[in-house]
Amino acid sequence: MSILCGLPLLECVYCLGCARWAWKRCLHNAGHDSETWALATPEEFEPVPRLCRYIMAVYEDDLRHPLWEPPRGYGIDPDSVILKRSYKDTRGGRVPPYLLYLDHDHADIVLAIRGLNLAKESDYAVLLDNKLGKRKFDGGYVHNGLLKAAGCILDAECDILKETVEKHPNYTLTFAGHSLGSGVAALLTIVVVQNRDKLGNIDRKRIRCYAIAPARCMSLNLAVRYADKAVSLPKQDDFLPRTATPLEDIFKSILCLPCHLCLRCMRDTCISEERMLKDPRRLYAPGRLYHIVERKPFRCGIFPPAVKTAVPVDGRFEHIILSCNSTSDHAIICIEREAATALELMQEKDEILAVPPKQKMERQKTLDIEHREEHNAALRRAVSLAVPHAFQPSEYGTFGQRDGDDNDSNHSHSAGSSTKGKTKESWDQLIERLFERDDSGRMLLNKPLLHHS
Repeated sequence: MSILCGLPLLECVYCLGCARWAWKRCLHNAGHDSETWALATPEEFEPVPRLCRYIMAVYEDDLRHPLWEPPRGYGIDPDSVILKRSYKDTRGGRVPPYLLYLDHDHADIVLAIRGLNLAKESDYAVLLDNKLGKRKFDGGYVHNGLLKAAGCILDAECDILKETVEKHPNYTLTFAGHSLGSGVAALLTIVVVQNRDKLGNIDRKRIRCYAIAPARCMSLNLAVRYADKAVSLPKQDDFLPRTATPLEDIFKSILCLPCHLCLRCMRDTCISEERMLKDPRRLYAPGRLYHIVERKPFRCGIFPPAVKTAVPVDGRFEHIILSCNSTSDHAIICIEREAATALELMQEKDEILAVPPKQKMERQKTLDIEHREEHNAALRRAVSLAVPHAFQPSEYGTFGQRDGDDNDSNHSHSAGSSTKGKTKESWDQLIERLFERDDSGRMLLNKPLLHHS
Protein backbone atom coordinates (compact mmCIF):
# COMPACT_ATOMS: atom_id res chain seq x y z
CA MET A 1 0.00 0.00 0.00
CA SER A 2 2.83 2.40 0.85
CA ILE A 3 4.44 1.65 -2.52
CA LEU A 4 1.21 2.51 -4.35
CA CYS A 5 0.92 5.72 -2.38
CA GLY A 6 4.51 6.61 -3.28
CA LEU A 7 4.05 6.32 -7.04
CA PRO A 8 1.99 9.49 -7.50
CA LEU A 9 4.49 11.38 -5.35
CA LEU A 10 7.36 10.11 -7.47
CA GLU A 11 5.55 11.09 -10.64
CA CYS A 12 4.94 14.55 -9.22
CA VAL A 13 8.64 14.95 -8.43
CA TYR A 14 9.54 13.98 -11.99
CA CYS A 15 6.93 16.35 -13.43
CA LEU A 16 8.14 19.21 -11.24
CA GLY A 17 11.73 18.50 -12.22
CA CYS A 18 10.90 18.49 -15.93
CA ALA A 19 8.82 21.65 -15.56
CA ARG A 20 11.67 23.39 -13.73
CA TRP A 21 14.12 22.35 -16.44
CA ALA A 22 11.81 23.59 -19.22
CA TRP A 23 11.21 26.86 -17.36
CA LYS A 24 14.94 27.47 -16.92
CA ARG A 25 15.64 26.69 -20.56
CA CYS A 26 12.89 29.03 -21.76
CA LEU A 27 14.15 31.81 -19.50
CA HIS A 28 17.83 31.31 -20.27
CA ASN A 29 19.01 34.05 -22.62
CA ALA A 30 22.26 35.35 -23.99
CA GLY A 31 22.51 38.05 -21.32
CA HIS A 32 22.83 35.42 -18.58
CA ASP A 33 26.16 34.21 -19.97
CA SER A 34 27.87 37.58 -19.67
CA GLU A 35 25.84 39.42 -17.02
CA THR A 36 28.76 39.46 -14.55
CA TRP A 37 31.37 40.46 -17.13
CA ALA A 38 32.97 43.88 -17.37
CA LEU A 39 32.11 46.35 -20.12
CA ALA A 40 34.62 46.67 -22.95
CA THR A 41 36.36 49.97 -23.60
CA PRO A 42 36.62 51.68 -27.02
CA GLU A 43 40.41 51.23 -27.07
CA GLU A 44 40.26 47.44 -26.87
CA PHE A 45 37.21 47.08 -29.13
CA GLU A 46 38.38 49.52 -31.82
CA PRO A 47 39.85 46.90 -34.25
CA VAL A 48 36.69 44.78 -34.48
CA PRO A 49 34.54 46.71 -37.02
CA ARG A 50 37.40 47.26 -39.46
CA LEU A 51 38.53 43.62 -39.18
CA CYS A 52 34.98 42.56 -40.00
CA ARG A 53 35.24 44.77 -43.09
CA TYR A 54 38.53 43.14 -44.13
CA ILE A 55 36.95 39.71 -43.78
CA MET A 56 34.00 40.82 -45.91
CA ALA A 57 36.47 42.09 -48.53
CA VAL A 58 37.47 38.46 -49.13
CA TYR A 59 33.93 37.88 -50.44
CA GLU A 60 34.19 40.75 -52.94
CA ASP A 61 35.10 40.18 -56.57
CA ASP A 62 35.98 43.84 -57.16
CA LEU A 63 37.31 45.72 -54.15
CA ARG A 64 36.97 49.07 -55.94
CA HIS A 65 33.24 48.51 -56.40
CA PRO A 66 32.12 46.53 -53.33
CA LEU A 67 28.72 44.87 -53.23
CA TRP A 68 28.37 45.70 -49.52
CA GLU A 69 28.86 49.37 -48.80
CA PRO A 70 31.12 49.72 -45.76
CA PRO A 71 30.07 51.80 -42.74
CA ARG A 72 31.55 55.27 -42.59
CA GLY A 73 35.27 55.12 -41.90
CA TYR A 74 35.66 51.37 -42.47
CA GLY A 75 36.55 51.18 -46.14
CA ILE A 76 39.45 49.20 -47.57
CA ASP A 77 42.18 50.53 -49.85
CA PRO A 78 42.55 48.12 -52.79
CA ASP A 79 46.11 49.32 -53.38
CA SER A 80 47.13 48.09 -49.92
CA VAL A 81 46.01 44.51 -50.57
CA ILE A 82 49.22 42.48 -50.79
CA LEU A 83 47.52 39.30 -52.00
CA LYS A 84 44.02 37.86 -52.35
CA ARG A 85 43.52 34.12 -52.72
CA SER A 86 40.39 32.48 -54.14
CA TYR A 87 39.39 28.82 -53.97
CA LYS A 88 41.39 28.17 -57.14
CA ASP A 89 44.53 29.52 -55.45
CA THR A 90 44.19 27.59 -52.19
CA ARG A 91 45.35 24.11 -53.16
CA GLY A 92 42.08 23.11 -54.76
CA GLY A 93 39.98 24.65 -52.01
CA ARG A 94 41.74 22.99 -49.09
CA VAL A 95 41.69 26.38 -47.35
CA PRO A 96 38.94 29.04 -47.32
CA PRO A 97 39.81 32.13 -49.42
CA TYR A 98 41.80 34.84 -47.63
CA LEU A 99 43.61 38.11 -48.23
CA LEU A 100 46.68 39.81 -46.80
CA TYR A 101 46.16 43.52 -46.19
CA LEU A 102 48.61 46.21 -45.13
CA ASP A 103 46.74 48.72 -42.96
CA HIS A 104 49.04 51.73 -42.77
CA ASP A 105 46.54 53.86 -40.86
CA HIS A 106 46.54 51.44 -37.92
CA ALA A 107 50.06 49.97 -38.36
CA ASP A 108 48.61 46.51 -38.87
CA ILE A 109 49.35 43.54 -41.14
CA VAL A 110 46.07 41.64 -41.44
CA LEU A 111 45.47 38.15 -42.81
CA ALA A 112 41.67 37.84 -43.09
CA ILE A 113 39.93 34.50 -43.77
CA ARG A 114 36.33 34.17 -44.93
CA GLY A 115 33.68 31.91 -43.44
CA LEU A 116 31.92 28.80 -44.67
CA ASN A 117 30.65 28.73 -48.24
CA LEU A 118 27.57 26.51 -48.24
CA ALA A 119 28.03 25.82 -51.96
CA LYS A 120 31.62 24.55 -51.66
CA GLU A 121 32.27 20.89 -50.91
CA SER A 122 35.87 21.69 -50.01
CA ASP A 123 34.74 23.74 -46.99
CA TYR A 124 32.71 20.79 -45.75
CA ALA A 125 35.76 18.57 -46.25
CA VAL A 126 37.72 20.81 -43.86
CA LEU A 127 34.94 20.58 -41.26
CA LEU A 128 34.43 16.85 -41.62
CA ASP A 129 38.12 16.07 -41.21
CA ASN A 130 37.91 15.61 -37.47
CA LYS A 131 36.63 13.61 -34.58
CA LEU A 132 36.97 14.37 -30.88
CA GLY A 133 40.40 13.46 -29.64
CA LYS A 134 41.87 12.92 -33.12
CA ARG A 135 44.45 15.70 -33.01
CA LYS A 136 46.64 16.39 -29.98
CA PHE A 137 48.38 19.74 -29.97
CA ASP A 138 50.60 21.50 -27.42
CA GLY A 139 49.17 19.58 -24.47
CA GLY A 140 45.55 19.86 -25.63
CA TYR A 141 43.25 18.97 -28.50
CA VAL A 142 42.32 20.90 -31.64
CA HIS A 143 40.16 20.45 -34.70
CA ASN A 144 42.20 18.41 -37.17
CA GLY A 145 40.84 19.89 -40.42
CA LEU A 146 41.24 23.47 -39.23
CA LEU A 147 44.82 22.79 -38.12
CA LYS A 148 45.63 21.36 -41.55
CA ALA A 149 44.10 24.44 -43.21
CA ALA A 150 46.25 26.69 -41.01
CA GLY A 151 49.33 24.70 -42.05
CA CYS A 152 48.41 25.08 -45.71
CA ILE A 153 48.28 28.88 -45.37
CA LEU A 154 51.67 29.00 -43.65
CA ASP A 155 53.17 26.67 -46.23
CA ALA A 156 51.96 28.96 -49.03
CA GLU A 157 52.50 32.40 -47.50
CA CYS A 158 55.31 32.11 -44.94
CA ASP A 159 57.85 33.87 -47.18
CA ILE A 160 55.67 36.88 -47.94
CA LEU A 161 54.56 37.08 -44.29
CA LYS A 162 58.17 37.11 -43.14
CA GLU A 163 59.11 39.73 -45.73
CA THR A 164 56.19 41.97 -44.75
CA VAL A 165 56.80 41.62 -41.02
CA GLU A 166 60.50 42.47 -41.40
CA LYS A 167 59.75 45.39 -43.72
CA HIS A 168 57.33 46.90 -41.15
CA PRO A 169 58.90 46.16 -37.74
CA ASN A 170 56.47 48.39 -35.84
CA TYR A 171 53.31 46.84 -37.29
CA THR A 172 51.21 44.23 -35.51
CA LEU A 173 50.43 40.92 -37.23
CA THR A 174 46.71 40.15 -36.98
CA PHE A 175 44.95 36.95 -38.02
CA ALA A 176 41.19 37.41 -38.37
CA GLY A 177 38.45 35.08 -39.53
CA HIS A 178 34.71 34.49 -39.45
CA SER A 179 32.99 31.17 -38.67
CA LEU A 180 35.07 28.48 -40.40
CA GLY A 181 37.81 31.05 -40.98
CA SER A 182 37.89 31.95 -37.28
CA GLY A 183 39.02 28.45 -36.37
CA VAL A 184 41.73 28.53 -39.03
CA ALA A 185 42.88 31.97 -37.83
CA ALA A 186 43.02 30.87 -34.17
CA LEU A 187 45.10 27.77 -34.87
CA LEU A 188 47.27 29.74 -37.30
CA THR A 189 48.00 32.19 -34.48
CA ILE A 190 49.10 29.45 -32.10
CA VAL A 191 51.39 27.86 -34.69
CA VAL A 192 52.99 31.24 -35.46
CA VAL A 193 53.39 32.07 -31.74
CA GLN A 194 55.20 28.78 -31.25
CA ASN A 195 57.43 29.25 -34.29
CA ARG A 196 58.17 32.96 -34.34
CA ASP A 197 61.70 32.38 -35.59
CA LYS A 198 60.17 31.33 -38.92
CA LEU A 199 58.87 34.89 -39.31
CA GLY A 200 62.10 36.64 -38.51
CA ASN A 201 61.95 36.32 -34.70
CA ILE A 202 58.83 38.44 -34.54
CA ASP A 203 58.06 39.73 -31.04
CA ARG A 204 55.26 37.78 -29.38
CA LYS A 205 53.52 41.05 -28.48
CA ARG A 206 52.99 41.82 -32.15
CA ILE A 207 50.88 38.72 -32.82
CA ARG A 208 47.12 38.62 -32.17
CA CYS A 209 43.95 36.93 -33.41
CA TYR A 210 40.32 38.01 -33.76
CA ALA A 211 37.83 35.16 -34.20
CA ILE A 212 34.45 36.56 -35.32
CA ALA A 213 31.45 34.28 -34.63
CA PRO A 214 34.05 31.73 -33.49
CA ALA A 215 34.06 28.03 -34.13
CA ARG A 216 34.91 25.84 -31.14
CA CYS A 217 38.30 24.63 -32.29
CA MET A 218 40.52 23.95 -29.24
CA SER A 219 40.35 22.34 -25.83
CA LEU A 220 39.75 24.42 -22.72
CA ASN A 221 43.34 24.50 -21.51
CA LEU A 222 44.49 25.92 -24.88
CA ALA A 223 41.58 28.36 -25.07
CA VAL A 224 42.49 29.84 -21.69
CA ARG A 225 46.26 29.62 -22.09
CA TYR A 226 46.27 31.69 -25.27
CA ALA A 227 43.70 34.23 -24.09
CA ASP A 228 46.38 36.91 -24.27
CA LYS A 229 46.75 36.34 -28.03
CA ALA A 230 43.28 35.32 -29.24
CA VAL A 231 39.97 37.17 -29.03
CA SER A 232 36.56 35.65 -29.78
CA LEU A 233 33.58 37.80 -30.68
CA PRO A 234 30.15 36.10 -30.47
CA LYS A 235 27.01 38.15 -31.07
CA GLN A 236 24.00 37.68 -28.79
CA ASP A 237 22.44 34.26 -29.51
CA ASP A 238 24.92 32.94 -32.09
CA PHE A 239 24.72 29.15 -32.09
CA LEU A 240 28.25 28.25 -33.24
CA PRO A 241 30.33 29.31 -30.19
CA ARG A 242 27.66 27.82 -27.90
CA THR A 243 27.36 24.28 -29.11
CA ALA A 244 30.07 21.77 -28.30
CA THR A 245 28.63 19.54 -31.01
CA PRO A 246 31.49 18.58 -33.31
CA LEU A 247 31.44 20.82 -36.37
CA GLU A 248 31.18 17.84 -38.65
CA ASP A 249 27.93 16.78 -36.92
CA ILE A 250 26.48 20.30 -37.18
CA PHE A 251 27.03 20.59 -40.88
CA LYS A 252 25.95 17.04 -41.63
CA SER A 253 22.53 18.20 -40.41
CA ILE A 254 22.65 21.67 -41.96
CA LEU A 255 19.25 21.17 -43.62
CA CYS A 256 17.64 20.63 -40.23
CA LEU A 257 19.94 22.71 -38.07
CA PRO A 258 17.25 24.09 -35.68
CA CYS A 259 16.03 20.57 -34.87
CA HIS A 260 19.58 19.36 -34.32
CA LEU A 261 20.45 22.30 -32.07
CA CYS A 262 17.28 21.76 -30.04
CA LEU A 263 18.16 18.11 -29.45
CA ARG A 264 21.72 19.04 -28.47
CA CYS A 265 20.36 21.71 -26.14
CA MET A 266 18.24 19.12 -24.34
CA ARG A 267 21.17 16.72 -24.09
CA ASP A 268 23.78 19.23 -22.90
CA THR A 269 21.46 20.60 -20.22
CA CYS A 270 21.36 17.17 -18.61
CA ILE A 271 25.17 16.98 -18.41
CA SER A 272 26.77 18.58 -15.38
CA GLU A 273 29.28 21.34 -16.06
CA GLU A 274 31.83 19.54 -13.89
CA ARG A 275 31.68 16.60 -16.27
CA MET A 276 32.05 18.95 -19.26
CA LEU A 277 35.15 20.54 -17.77
CA LYS A 278 36.74 17.15 -17.10
CA ASP A 279 36.45 16.12 -20.77
CA PRO A 280 39.86 16.99 -22.29
CA ARG A 281 38.56 16.52 -25.85
CA ARG A 282 35.70 18.99 -25.57
CA LEU A 283 36.38 21.96 -27.84
CA TYR A 284 35.81 25.64 -27.01
CA ALA A 285 35.90 29.06 -28.61
CA PRO A 286 39.43 30.46 -28.37
CA GLY A 287 40.80 33.12 -26.05
CA ARG A 288 39.16 36.13 -24.43
CA LEU A 289 35.46 36.59 -25.18
CA TYR A 290 33.74 39.81 -26.26
CA HIS A 291 29.97 39.37 -26.21
CA ILE A 292 27.72 41.81 -28.10
CA VAL A 293 24.34 42.01 -26.36
CA GLU A 294 21.48 43.94 -27.95
CA ARG A 295 18.30 42.13 -26.81
CA LYS A 296 16.91 41.70 -23.32
CA PRO A 297 14.54 39.07 -21.90
CA PHE A 298 10.82 39.91 -21.98
CA ARG A 299 11.63 43.10 -23.89
CA CYS A 300 10.64 43.78 -27.48
CA GLY A 301 12.89 45.39 -30.05
CA ILE A 302 16.62 46.03 -30.38
CA PHE A 303 18.50 47.98 -27.73
CA PRO A 304 21.79 49.87 -28.10
CA PRO A 305 24.45 47.15 -28.27
CA ALA A 306 26.65 46.66 -25.22
CA VAL A 307 29.91 44.72 -25.30
CA LYS A 308 30.90 42.57 -22.32
CA THR A 309 34.30 40.93 -21.96
CA ALA A 310 35.97 38.30 -19.77
CA VAL A 311 38.21 35.24 -19.80
CA PRO A 312 35.78 32.67 -18.36
CA VAL A 313 36.69 29.08 -17.58
CA ASP A 314 33.46 27.57 -16.28
CA GLY A 315 30.30 29.02 -17.79
CA ARG A 316 32.06 29.52 -21.09
CA PHE A 317 29.00 29.66 -23.41
CA GLU A 318 27.96 26.10 -22.63
CA HIS A 319 24.23 26.38 -23.36
CA ILE A 320 22.50 26.92 -26.69
CA ILE A 321 19.95 29.74 -26.66
CA LEU A 322 16.48 28.73 -27.82
CA SER A 323 16.10 31.78 -30.03
CA CYS A 324 14.89 32.52 -33.54
CA ASN A 325 18.03 34.66 -33.92
CA SER A 326 20.53 31.86 -33.31
CA THR A 327 21.47 31.65 -36.98
CA SER A 328 20.95 35.28 -38.04
CA ASP A 329 23.31 36.46 -35.27
CA HIS A 330 26.02 34.43 -36.99
CA ALA A 331 26.08 36.59 -40.14
CA ILE A 332 29.24 38.66 -40.60
CA ILE A 333 27.35 41.64 -42.04
CA CYS A 334 25.13 41.83 -38.93
CA ILE A 335 28.13 41.53 -36.62
CA GLU A 336 29.97 44.28 -38.49
CA ARG A 337 26.99 46.63 -38.25
CA GLU A 338 26.42 46.05 -34.54
CA ALA A 339 30.14 46.22 -33.73
CA ALA A 340 30.41 49.58 -35.51
CA THR A 341 27.36 50.87 -33.63
CA ALA A 342 28.70 49.65 -30.29
CA LEU A 343 32.07 51.32 -30.90
CA GLU A 344 30.40 54.61 -31.85
CA LEU A 345 28.38 54.55 -28.62
CA MET A 346 31.53 53.94 -26.58
CA GLN A 347 33.33 56.81 -28.29
CA GLU A 348 30.35 59.13 -27.89
CA LYS A 349 30.30 58.37 -24.18
CA ASP A 350 33.99 59.32 -23.96
CA GLU A 351 33.26 62.57 -25.79
CA ILE A 352 30.39 63.43 -23.45
CA LEU A 353 32.61 62.79 -20.44
CA ALA A 354 35.36 64.81 -22.15
CA VAL A 355 38.04 62.22 -21.42
CA PRO A 356 41.44 63.82 -22.22
CA PRO A 357 43.99 61.91 -24.35
CA LYS A 358 46.41 61.53 -21.42
CA GLN A 359 43.72 59.90 -19.31
CA LYS A 360 42.87 57.56 -22.21
CA MET A 361 46.50 56.46 -22.34
CA GLU A 362 46.50 55.83 -18.61
CA ARG A 363 43.25 53.91 -18.95
CA GLN A 364 44.81 51.74 -21.65
CA LYS A 365 47.79 50.92 -19.40
CA THR A 366 45.42 50.09 -16.55
CA LEU A 367 43.36 47.96 -18.90
CA ASP A 368 46.43 45.99 -19.98
CA ILE A 369 47.26 45.26 -16.35
CA GLU A 370 43.66 44.25 -15.59
CA HIS A 371 43.55 41.94 -18.59
CA ARG A 372 46.80 40.30 -17.56
CA GLU A 373 45.55 39.80 -14.01
CA GLU A 374 42.25 38.43 -15.29
CA HIS A 375 44.12 36.06 -17.56
CA ASN A 376 46.29 34.80 -14.69
CA ALA A 377 43.18 34.36 -12.56
CA ALA A 378 41.59 32.28 -15.33
CA LEU A 379 44.70 30.10 -15.49
CA ARG A 380 44.56 29.52 -11.73
CA ARG A 381 40.83 28.84 -11.97
CA ALA A 382 41.46 26.19 -14.63
CA VAL A 383 43.96 24.49 -12.32
CA SER A 384 41.58 24.65 -9.34
CA LEU A 385 38.81 23.05 -11.41
CA ALA A 386 41.19 20.25 -12.38
CA VAL A 387 40.81 20.98 -16.09
CA PRO A 388 42.89 18.27 -17.84
CA HIS A 389 46.40 19.46 -18.73
CA ALA A 390 45.67 22.93 -17.34
CA PHE A 391 48.73 22.66 -15.12
CA GLN A 392 51.05 21.55 -17.92
CA PRO A 393 53.72 24.22 -18.51
CA SER A 394 54.03 25.51 -22.04
CA GLU A 395 57.20 26.80 -23.63
CA TYR A 396 55.20 29.37 -25.55
CA GLY A 397 52.04 29.79 -23.52
CA THR A 398 51.57 31.95 -20.45
CA PHE A 399 50.91 29.49 -17.64
CA GLY A 400 54.31 30.12 -16.09
CA GLN A 401 54.21 33.88 -16.68
CA ARG A 402 53.89 36.17 -13.68
CA ASP A 403 52.09 39.46 -13.36
CA GLY A 404 55.33 41.40 -13.59
CA ASP A 405 56.34 39.94 -16.93
CA ASP A 406 54.48 42.58 -18.92
CA ASN A 407 57.53 43.60 -20.91
CA ASP A 408 57.75 40.10 -22.36
CA SER A 409 61.50 40.29 -22.04
CA ASN A 410 61.77 36.57 -21.47
CA HIS A 411 60.09 35.97 -24.80
CA SER A 412 61.83 38.56 -26.92
CA HIS A 413 64.82 36.29 -27.44
CA SER A 414 63.06 32.92 -27.22
CA ALA A 415 61.45 32.68 -30.64
CA GLY A 416 63.86 29.94 -31.44
CA SER A 417 63.74 28.32 -28.02
CA SER A 418 61.95 25.29 -29.41
CA THR A 419 65.19 24.48 -31.18
CA LYS A 420 67.57 25.34 -28.33
CA GLY A 421 69.99 22.52 -27.93
CA LYS A 422 68.95 21.15 -31.28
CA THR A 423 69.86 21.88 -34.87
CA LYS A 424 67.73 24.75 -36.07
CA GLU A 425 65.41 23.80 -38.90
CA SER A 426 64.26 25.91 -41.81
CA TRP A 427 60.62 26.75 -42.39
CA ASP A 428 60.50 24.23 -45.25
CA GLN A 429 61.85 21.55 -42.91
CA LEU A 430 59.23 22.43 -40.31
CA ILE A 431 56.44 22.10 -42.89
CA GLU A 432 57.85 18.79 -44.06
CA ARG A 433 57.99 17.63 -40.43
CA LEU A 434 54.37 18.59 -39.91
CA PHE A 435 53.07 17.24 -43.16
CA GLU A 436 53.67 14.46 -45.60
CA ARG A 437 52.79 14.84 -49.25
CA ASP A 438 50.89 12.37 -51.41
CA ASP A 439 51.70 11.57 -55.06
CA SER A 440 49.79 14.62 -56.30
CA GLY A 441 51.77 16.96 -54.02
CA ARG A 442 48.93 17.64 -51.60
CA MET A 443 49.79 17.91 -47.92
CA LEU A 444 48.58 15.39 -45.36
CA LEU A 445 49.03 16.09 -41.67
CA ASN A 446 51.70 13.74 -40.46
CA LYS A 447 52.22 14.09 -36.72
CA PRO A 448 51.59 16.44 -33.80
CA LEU A 449 53.30 19.81 -34.10
CA LEU A 450 55.25 19.72 -30.88
CA HIS A 451 56.73 17.02 -28.73
CA HIS A 452 57.12 18.61 -25.29
CA SER A 453 59.53 16.82 -23.03
